[in-house]
This record gives sequence, C-alpha cells and structure tokens, in this order.
Amino acid sequence: MRRSSSFLIFTVLSLPLISAVGWKLSIPTTTTTTTRPVGRSSNLRVREGSPFRIAIFADLHFGEDTWTDWGPRQDLNSVNVMSSVLDAETPDFVVYLGDVVTGNNIAIENASLYWDKAISPTRDRNIPWATLFGNHDDASFVWPLDWFSSSGIPPILCPANISNSYDGGCTFRGTTRVELIQQEKKASNALSYSVLGPKELWPSVSNYVLPLESSDRSKPAVALLYFLDSGGGSYPEVISNAQVEWFKAKSNTLNSDLRIPELIFWHIPSKAFKKVAPRLWITKPCVGSINKEKVASQEAENGMMRVLEKRSSVKAVFVGHNHGLDWCCPYKDRLWLCFARHTGYGGYGNWSRGSRILEITEMPLRVKSWIRMEDGSVHSEVNFNL
Repeated sequence: MRRSSSFLIFTVLSLPLISAVGWKLSIPTTTTTTTRPVGRSSNLRVREGSPFRIAIFADLHFGEDTWTDWGPRQDLNSVNVMSSVLDAETPDFVVYLGDVVTGNNIAIENASLYWDKAISPTRDRNIPWATLFGNHDDASFVWPLDWFSSSGIPPILCPANISNSYDGGCTFRGTTRVELIQQEKKASNALSYSVLGPKELWPSVSNYVLPLESSDRSKPAVALLYFLDSGGGSYPEVISNAQVEWFKAKSNTLNSDLRIPELIFWHIPSKAFKKVAPRLWITKPCVGSINKEKVASQEAENGMMRVLEKRSSVKAVFVGHNHGLDWCCPYKDRLWLCFARHTGYGGYGNWSRGSRILEITEMPLRVKSWIRMEDGSVHSEVNFNL
C-alpha cells in the first residue's frame, strides 16, 4: 500500500492522457499453467538436523519516483535492508509478499527491470524464493502533478538509470502480472519457485502451493506453503470464489487427513484481521511491536476465512499491505493472523524496516516466528501451536 497525492489525479486525467500516448490494453497470449515449480531442485526440502528458515520481504515498492534522485536512493536502501537480513539469518527460502514494485510510478513498459533489482539480493546469495502479487505491482502509470507545465502539457521524464526497456523510452502502459512472473522466471538462474497459477483463476495469477519436503524422503511433507493473489492493481482487491474452490480442492487432495501444517501467504489482509486487531497497544495474546494504523482490508474474501477456520492444519496467515503494523494475533483460537514487517524504503511511513522470519523444525515438529530488523535487533517471537 502506498499513499501519494499523485494518485489522486488519475481519475480526472486518465482518459485524455491515455489517448495522447496511444495506450492500449495488451494481454499476453501465453497459456502456461505450470503447477510444479522449476527451481534449483525439484522440491523444497528440510536439511536433516536443521530447521528450515524463511525470510519474508513485504512492500518493497521498487521503482518509485524513478525520475528523481530520491527514488533510486530508496531502492538502494531497500537492497541494504534485505542484504542485512539475509546475512544475519541465512534463510533457506525467501517469500516476496507483494508490492515488490510500484507500477504506478514506473514510466517504462518493462517494469520487470525493477522487479529484477528487488530480487537481486536473494538471487545473488543463491537462495531460492517465491513471489506473490500486491495491489501496486501491475498498476498502470499515474501521472504526477509536478510533471505538468504552465502550458498544461506534461514533459516526458523517463528514468535515466534504466536501460534495455523494450522501446528505449517511456510507454506508461504498465506490465501485467503474467509478464512479471514470466520475466522473473527467465532471470532467476533456476532459483525462482514462483508459479504462473491456473489460467482459470486469471487475472488472479499468483495462486499455487509449495510442499516443504521432509529430510526423510519416505515421509510426507513437513508443511504446505499456500500462495494466493489477493488482487489489486489491474482488478479488485478480492479473493474470488474460484480461488476459494481451488484452495479447497487442492488442500483436500494434498492434506485430506489434516496432518500436515499449512501456512498461507497473501498480500492484502482479510476483514478477519480487523476483528483481532489490538486496541491502541499490543497486549497478549497478540505479539508485535507496532500498531500505528487501522487495518486496510480486502473488499471481499468470499468465505476464504471460513474455509481456513475449519482446517485444524492451517496454522497462520501472513500478509503485508499495512506498513505500520507488524503484529500476530490468534483468530478464534484456531490460527494466527500475522502482518509481516515493512521491508522496503519505498511506500509510505518512516517506521524502521525489517523482515518477518519463519522457522519450521521437523523433529519435533514446530513453527515459530520473529522480526529481524535492519539494525540487527530481533523481537516479537511467537510460537504457533501445532
């Protein structure tokens, strides 16, 4: 989530400006619906005798104000946050929890150039990762008010530090979810576990599940990691009925006896997060360090939370979107609802940056989480009851 005065002009000016630059809707023709990730190995697997550690990077917002000195400086600061966390925690896996880029600010066709920058600290350390989409990743460019001259015609200010765009200049059309995942996979050095989800769920794209396999190949998976696209950008901020049915079918197939712990990741919190939100201060049983704003929830989640409530195997739901929240709270004594920590220097808010860490231990089976800050400090540890 990002609050910017430049967004307010979109509804007033979009039609004439779109016409002026020759904007047109472009939908990729690919029909790829891979259900199995292509990574450096065929599966994620716990190493014998070692816990499996995941770092969550939320709301990086790369590519903001690309025509100024401020924007590139924030991207560099975000790289430093991720590098600090990765070097301190040495995770086995990274989850990019949406709003990787702010497409609204990216005045070139190939926004994946900024996406690639955001992924680079993880890829450079040879750590596998998975991504899902937020509400800013595939948004079309929004014209800033400060571009407009006294004549009323905006000068074209292309970012000077980006090369290799498709046409060498500004295009303003935005980059679609499908294109972003396709480009990520091409540039991943086989480390990306992101999946272009089932086509029948499009335009909701990042819907897939990754099993975390046991170190003992004869045993079932240690955990199931579910990724859901909560919308925003090119379509409403919702989890659709089709996604709910997809999750029900997939989870019943993979985990019919509910024995395998399930962890859920999406970007925009559901309305259930409002119900458990702490009042003013964070007090037990909630755990966290900042509670500085109201929960900004999805428009609808079409019964998804009711489905999760009924599955004793679901241990936690992890979201981003709200930069001023980092708490975990229990929901109906069945599962935990958790915000990640705002990782990027892009987006609104001046709260200190960090990352939510998850640690899954196979024997004995347990899952816990904490926040690792940019300055190296650690706080807000929570154990998820299994």
